[in-house]
Amino acid sequence: MVVELLHSGHKKAAFSCEHERLSRYLHQQARQDVARNVAQCFVLAADENKVAGYYTLSMASIPAHDLPDEQRKKLPNYPAYPVVLLGRLARDQSFALVGIGNLLLIDALARIAQVAQTQIAAFAVVVDPIDDRAQEFYAKYGFAPLKNTHRMFLPTTTVQMFAAQLNLQPTEIIPPKSAI
Repeated sequence: MVVELLHSGHKKAAFSCEHERLSRYLHQQARQDVARNVAQCFVLAADENKVAGYYTLSMASIPAHDLPDEQRKKLPNYPAYPVVLLGRLARDQSFALVGIGNLLLIDALARIAQVAQTQIAAFAVVVDPIDDRAQEFYAKYGFAPLKNTHRMFLPTTTVQMFAAQLNLQPTEIIPPKSAI
């Protein structure tokens, strides 16, 4: 299996996540978001290009007042800070209990660490947990709650240290086989 950018050869129709809106996003919206540069969608492709899981990345910002005070004190006095939004992360139900979610998150964090170190500044990675189970999943990796919102964050400095300690590299991006 390999993590690659979403392309028309991926078999998305069979993808079924326990959260219908995550399935529906992949089926109906993901290719449009990629085409419009709203988000990049990375998929873990299994045999015969079946989508085992996916995640999306995009740039965003968070208001300064949403950061915990101890984090905010370490930053310049700006009204908002740049972040990478890990907007969606989902795996197909047929791949439950094999660690696909962990693999996808680690790939996303490795990709973010690489880009944040050398190409685009971002203070943190932000996630929108869909439910309590997702919140526990992200907390296990060190994500902390933002104030005034259900979102969670992990500073990119932490992501970069994590990636360096484990020598993590994102999966090589394979160019789409056909235009989206």
